[in-house]
Amino acid sequence: MDALAVVLEQPEQLALSRLPLSPAGEDDAVVAVSWSGISTGTERLLWSGRMPSFPGMGYPLVPGYESVGTIMAAGPASGRSVGETVFVPGARCFGEVRGLFGGAASHLIVPGQRLVPVDPGLGERAILIALAATAYHALAGISPGERSLIVGHGVLGRLLARLTVLAGGAPTVWETNPVRAKGRFGYPVVAPESDERRDYATITDVSGDASLLDILIARLARSGEIVLAGFYEAPLAFTFPPAFLREARIRVAAEFRPHDLTAVTALIERGALSLDGLITHRRPASDAQAAYRTAFGDPECLKMILDWRAAS
Repeated sequence: MDALAVVLEQPEQLALSRLPLSPAGEDDAVVAVSWSGISTGTERLLWSGRMPSFPGMGYPLVPGYESVGTIMAAGPASGRSVGETVFVPGARCFGEVRGLFGGAASHLIVPGQRLVPVDPGLGERAILIALAATAYHALAGISPGERSLIVGHGVLGRLLARLTVLAGGAPTVWETNPVRAKGRFGYPVVAPESDERRDYATITDVSGDASLLDILIARLARSGEIVLAGFYEAPLAFTFPPAFLREARIRVAAEFRPHDLTAVTALIERGALSLDGLITHRRPASDAQAAYRTAFGDPECLKMILDWRAAS
């Protein structure tokens, strides 16, 4: 079996190529992908060639860890059923072509235990489960009424803010792009220079800007925590005395885990966490080249998705 896949052949060189798929085993399911999302964090670094050394890194590669599709075949030990709608957090089924993270393709072969069943009614919004799980994984223990700061108002920042409000917290979001600050969100979105607070219990940075640590430490309450939830291409450093005076804590939030997927899926299914208003751009998979350029270059593009339903 083969699949049509997005292949980053080298930085800023993308092709839509037909690739042979590894044979499916008894534990695997074959998924016909309906939609996949483009990440403006890790995939931007892969696209530009600025991704730091990372396990599995190298070109050519198939990107993508935000895919949703329908199971068209299921091995007897996969635990899955034909016809199920599932979220796919990436795949490694392309032989010599690396899958980092391997979800941007028309068909995928994935161990059944990695697949997350989702409500078909979510449609394209189900691709956001990965970012919702990432936000959930990064979220610190929120006390009701606690003041927290989120740096960046892209999709991940918005999901963090929604989860914080859901937990009873009171988030403020910093955003330097006026396009992303427009609207009514149920929490303030402000430019950093207009915010005078210096008593945030938690600051979560999703910007990926390695130069911000000293600025953020200066906004912490005593014993406050900074959560690094972006992906940073440059070394991180900070001035010690301000951090010492505040007894600041710094935590790195890595990728989501299976229990994070389970938790956010439950929140979405019962209507507590909304995924509405986050997907702004859509292109057929055949327009992948233009879609990636828009995703990384248009400030009005919060989330670009590729539609694979016409691909074969």
